[in-house]
Order: sequence, then C-alpha cells, then structure tokens
Amino acid sequence: MTNNCYIIDTSSLVGLKLHSPIDVFPGVWNKLESLINSGRLFSPEEVYFEIKKKDDDLYKWVTKVRKKLFRKVTQRQVEIVSNILKDYPSLAHSNKESIAADPWLIALAIELKEQKQLDLDSAQIKRIIVTEECVRGNKVKIPFVCNKFSIIAINVIEMFRTEGWIFISKN
Repeated sequence: MTNNCYIIDTSSLVGLKLHSPIDVFPGVWNKLESLINSGRLFSPEEVYFEIKKKDDDLYKWVTKVRKKLFRKVTQRQVEIVSNILKDYPSLAHSNKESIAADPWLIALAIELKEQKQLDLDSAQIKRIIVTEECVRGNKVKIPFVCNKFSIIAINVIEMFRTEGWIFISKN
C-alpha cells in the first residue's frame, strides 16, 4: 500500500467494468471504493458526464460514489485546460458538444501537483493519472501530454500492482 493519489480516466473505469464486471468481481470494486473513501482515488466531474453517456451499470456505480469520487472544476483548472489546449488542441476532441475529460484529468493532476509544493506534509505523495491510453509515437493522448508536464500515467493494472492488490478467485 502507498499514499499515492490516483486520478482515474473514463477509459480505465469502462475497461475495468468490461473485463471485471461489478457483479462478478466485487472485491475489485470494493478496493476501488476503499481508495475513494480514503480520498486517494478521484476524477474530474467531466469523467462522470462521459460515463453517463456510455454505460448504465457503471453509471449506477459511479453515481453511488459520486460525491467522493468526482471533483468539481476550479478556476485554476479552467486556466490550465486553456493552456493545455493551446499546445494540444486535439486533446479536446473538438467534434463533440463539449470538451472531453482528457485535458481535465491533466489539469487536476497539475493543480494537485502545485498544491503539493505548498503543503510539505504531502511532499511524498505522488499524483498519478490512471488511463488505458498509451504513448504511440507523437500521437496526442493523455500519457503523451503527461510526459510533457512530468506527470506519471499508468493503467489500472499498474495501479493494482502499485497498491499491492492481489485478487484470488475462489473455486
């Protein structure tokens, strides 16, 4: 177990629900809830809105933990997203009605990183983005932009390993 804080992307939640359904793997989801309740797993509210459009079962689960999982947008995040989109406009997926959650994930991580510098007690806590996207050349995806801002980006299985979680099936 660590003291890391994780900012989770829609892709990780949707992928996890697909490969580890809530009704079949309750232990996985209980561990996630434990991280949420301890204030170590969260996401920008835009992820909630993306899930609302995509997946009924996952939407029911996130609605149950919504108040603790999702962070409201701050003015600082708006400024950071604006700056990110100047350099990486394709991260916004401009063909949609609203800006995708991707830049908001990074903005939340940057804001938390800035706060960390002011709070000496949290200096050892890493702020890590959890996403199923991966770096592919110079394609502008979450991990590519994270690299530019010195933010760690891992997938959900790497988060499980970092936390030391092992799930054993009962036969």
